Amino acid sequence: MIRAAAGLLVAAVTLALPAVLDDSALAVYILLGLAAMVTVGVSLLMGYAGQVSLGQGAFYAIGAYTAALLSLHGVPPLAGLVAAPVAAAGSALVIGVPLLRLRGHHLAFATLAVQLILLSLAGQLEITGGDIGLQAIPQFAIGSFEAGSAAAYAYMTWAGLALVMLVTRNVIDSRPGRALRALATSETAAASSGIPVGRYKLVVFALSAAFAGLAGGIYCFYTGYVAPGSFPVLISIQYIVMAVVGGLGTIWGAVVGAAAITLLVQGLNSLAAVPGMPSSAPSVLSYAVYALVLILVVLFLPHGLLPALSGRLSRKRDASPVETR
Repeated sequence: MIRAAAGLLVAAVTLALPAVLDDSALAVYILLGLAAMVTVGVSLLMGYAGQVSLGQGAFYAIGAYTAALLSLHGVPPLAGLVAAPVAAAGSALVIGVPLLRLRGHHLAFATLAVQLILLSLAGQLEITGGDIGLQAIPQFAIGSFEAGSAAAYAYMTWAGLALVMLVTRNVIDSRPGRALRALATSETAAASSGIPVGRYKLVVFALSAAFAGLAGGIYCFYTGYVAPGSFPVLISIQYIVMAVVGGLGTIWGAVVGAAAITLLVQGLNSLAAVPGMPSSAPSVLSYAVYALVLILVVLFLPHGLLPALSGRLSRKRDASPVETR
């Protein structure tokens, strides 16, 4: 009952905010939703499948470039948006076959290398616009409806996030979801129980990439511009930090972590814009704060913000005195 009421309250606030926020705040709201979409996939990949990826920004870029290229060549925007997660998932399946043979930090560095290679190619290929990127991407439209306002993209973003969360919840509650939890605990034990470890790792890798691709597709229509500089390596690290801060292996934890880090980054950007700050201030502050936040969370909230908050509320409820007659 309490969870249902909390869910309804969150939904009501989510739907009400685009009507009251100005364009500057709406931009942050949209970026927050897009980050949460990718972070849900990261939490699924790391928290349930036990796989570490530092290359989610690559699939975010693949989704954005796919939707942008199709739209610029006359394909309806809806078809471009649908193709974005499909292209990202397909790319993950192709590169996942060799990469997922690796484990731990070897896999993390390999996925990071994928993003670096992708950004290098995007900066050199003529079809992707080189370093200049793709400009004048058409607005998202379905029939006569055109998303010409930031509020429309905010609703679109959060509808996408709701879809991603629903799919993730269904996966977790299914039989494959239970197999994923076993896989995260011990691949050897999971394999001895008859679980096809390699296949499950590949499927969840592709699913998390599809989430990133969907976010990238929405991003390209919202900004109307994509370039290699839109997808720096730091963005992949940011998604990992969001997932860890919010709580790995939790759906709502990914949203909480995305909100906390996005708002923190906006605050840092405002601080870096203060007159007298050096030009390197934004990147230096970002890396320093990410490191500090990770250290503090690992030391004091090892399971993340949401599990810690839920655990504290449960302890208070259990410790409350029982009413006697």
